[in-house]
Amino acid sequence: MPGGKRGLVAPQNTFLENIVRRSNENSFLLGNAQIVEWPVVYSNEGFRKLSGYHRAEVMQKSSTCSFMYGELTDKKTIEKVKETFDNYESNCFEVLLYRKNRSPVWFYMQVAPIRNEKDQVVLFLCTFKDITIFKQPIEDETTRGWAKFARLTRALTNSRSPPQPLTPLNKTDTSTHKPSRLAEVLQLGSDILPQYKQEAPKTPPHMILHYCAFKTTWDWVILVLTFYTAIMVPYNVSFRTKQSNVAWLVLDSVVDVIFLVDIVLNFHTTFVGPGGEVISDPTLIRMNYLKTWFLIDLLSCLPYDIINAFENVDEGISSLFSSLKVVRLLRLGRVARKLDHYLEYGAAVLVLLVCVFGLVAHWLACIWFSIGDYEVIDPLTNTIRTDSWLYQLASSMGSPYLFNGSGGGTWEGGPGKDSLYITSLYFTMTSLTTIGFGNIAPTTDGEKIFSVAMMMVGSLLYATIFGNVTTIFQQMYANTNRYHEMLNNVRDFLKLYQVPSGLSERVMDYVVSSWSTSKGINTDKVLSICPKDMRADICVHLNRKVFNEHPAFRLASDGCLRSLAVEFQTTHSAPGDLIYHAGESVDLLCFVVSGSLEVIQDDEVIAILGKGDVFGDVFWKESALAHACANVRALTYCDLHVIKREALLTVLDFYTAFAHSFARNLILTCNLRKRFIFRKIVDVRREEEERRRGVSQLQPPIPVDHPVRRLFQRFKQQRQHTHNQLDQAGEPNQNKNQKQNLTPTQGQNLPYLKVTNAGRAKPGPSTATTPRGWLRLRNNMAASAPSPAPSPTRGDEHRRAGLNNAPSPALSKKSRAPRAVSMEHLSPLGVRGQEQGGGSSGTSRKNSLRKTDSWDSGLTHSDQRLDHLGEAHSPLTVN
Repeated sequence: MPGGKRGLVAPQNTFLENIVRRSNENSFLLGNAQIVEWPVVYSNEGFRKLSGYHRAEVMQKSSTCSFMYGELTDKKTIEKVKETFDNYESNCFEVLLYRKNRSPVWFYMQVAPIRNEKDQVVLFLCTFKDITIFKQPIEDETTRGWAKFARLTRALTNSRSPPQPLTPLNKTDTSTHKPSRLAEVLQLGSDILPQYKQEAPKTPPHMILHYCAFKTTWDWVILVLTFYTAIMVPYNVSFRTKQSNVAWLVLDSVVDVIFLVDIVLNFHTTFVGPGGEVISDPTLIRMNYLKTWFLIDLLSCLPYDIINAFENVDEGISSLFSSLKVVRLLRLGRVARKLDHYLEYGAAVLVLLVCVFGLVAHWLACIWFSIGDYEVIDPLTNTIRTDSWLYQLASSMGSPYLFNGSGGGTWEGGPGKDSLYITSLYFTMTSLTTIGFGNIAPTTDGEKIFSVAMMMVGSLLYATIFGNVTTIFQQMYANTNRYHEMLNNVRDFLKLYQVPSGLSERVMDYVVSSWSTSKGINTDKVLSICPKDMRADICVHLNRKVFNEHPAFRLASDGCLRSLAVEFQTTHSAPGDLIYHAGESVDLLCFVVSGSLEVIQDDEVIAILGKGDVFGDVFWKESALAHACANVRALTYCDLHVIKREALLTVLDFYTAFAHSFARNLILTCNLRKRFIFRKIVDVRREEEERRRGVSQLQPPIPVDHPVRRLFQRFKQQRQHTHNQLDQAGEPNQNKNQKQNLTPTQGQNLPYLKVTNAGRAKPGPSTATTPRGWLRLRNNMAASAPSPAPSPTRGDEHRRAGLNNAPSPALSKKSRAPRAVSMEHLSPLGVRGQEQGGGSSGTSRKNSLRKTDSWDSGLTHSDQRLDHLGEAHSPLTVN
């Protein structure tokens, strides 16, 4: 069948298997290089023993092993490790880390980036080796205060190897501890490291795939030459032909050389292992060939014709080497080892059987001639036996035997070799087919005995080849027929429903790989035949790997294991198959027995699962079904043992003691209910670049014709215009003199308050006019006075005015409150305070105060600050 002939050759990601095989003596971690902090996606058993952390405890932690840092860990080494991860480089470090029990250990840590088919770094491979015995004794809490000799004694006692010089290990001096094979690979560069990608099984450059086109053509050439050898060797031995013809001698020599080349190629040709996998390891290939067909192929390729070709060779030696040619018939073993490939097709089988029948007839014809040639001459009397079939054939053909007395007393003449061979083949064919015309009959005792044996062989061959071909095929190749019938049904189904080519190839690969694993045996059908007790025992045996490897089943009783084993199912997955889709209900608990899988969330690998891992959901803790938060996809051909949620809960409800032990000891490597929160390094870098770009980018200048700029320009022009009008109008000398005598505090209390439409109080321009309410109050007080008081001096009046105009807190708050008042015009008032105290001529300056232009922003042209707003009114002002 194609599956058995080609092996499991679908493209698959064998990265994890390659790393595990190369690092069987090391502890290592695999971290995702595309996620911030490079979380761990896989850790092997060696790292668990070295660090004390379980695989589930290490998953999703940083690959830099920051969770193992402590107070003695060197800060510079930590920075170097982080820099190596940031720059995707290969490097090695000597770092002091802490185990789970917080005991310090020196590690030799190596970091190597793993690339995919797009030359992108997708994983980091970190290997660890304990080098504590090569370092100075670690001064921690347990050794602090010890004497130097005591610490040295403790270090030598803890080490299992002979004492070594306790000097710090430099980077250049790495010979003190023997590096592992993986370390040697890492030091050569990342080109040798396997890539994390889907790819067809690779073979070394000097290895030949057993199913490639060249090997197939070569096998057909070897098959033809094998039949040539099977025909010519018996003929040359029986008819004692010396290779006097140079052409035949050269042809036989070329055939021998080709078979010698075939031996060399067999040492470099892959083969299919017992599990259906393609074996490409050179050591395994050579050992397998040496144990099977090497000796037979070597004996069949010895150059027996070289000695027999010389003329002066003794007759006895020549006959011996001619007889040794029969050993070349061992080359038929090449047909036997390829027979299962040719038996797949009915036409090929029929042609092969006919060739076998003709080959047997040829061999028997050669033997028949040898017997007749030996008995035709009586060795005692040196006369011709007239009852021999050779004498009768010579007489009928007119080529009688003649005695040559002058030539040494030998018989010569007789029929030619071609006639003798054709006649012998004619007799054997008629005997094998049970026809027997009788024109050639055995006469001597030896001929009769051979004829009897030939009749027995002929009847068996006839019955086997021509009578029971169909029955034999049905009995011997029932599974093969069923396999081809299944393949034909699958092909017809895919063609009928026009399944896409990619999906069709996946279906065909799954069918072939499943058949190669199960050999076409229906396990459920076999188990249904067995009784209940026997079926449970068989299921326990089938799931023995799960029960023996996981500590959760150690305390289970025999009855509990039998109940669980019956509920377990074995599933086979081909590379690329999805066991779980994101969003599906997680209703299976899966145990990985062989192969590797990857867990993908948001297009990023968050975990790689291998042999011994468990994934699914904690059904015994959650009441509701969970939605898968990630995809679980097979990287290689995987065998999974799964149990359904309902079946597991039923067993746990019945076996209560086992339920507690199971819940306590079973650790899920990947819980599909919990979503892993992470940020991609690409996104973080993009955000950082955008932030830097925003900071470095300058604000664009405001154009000249911008509305805001034009608005402020208009404010400035209006303010300048107002100041110019005030300067042109001028002031009376008395007012000027009065202003000169005013104190700064009194001068600040003079401005009037103007309220705009927007409700915001704005101080007006500075004038000598006092507020209207204040003047009215003064007039009322002057009218009610009994007698005129002495005229105060100008300074006293101004001091009283300044005292009366002191701001009040209540009024200030009131003046700050927004008021929707618009005063269109304020009439100018004379400065009565100046008339009473100054002896002025009564002249006053008429100042027309109009409301200035106001915009929606509420801005007015004013020199007065808002924090002096309350100073424009007196606390006693009534308006």
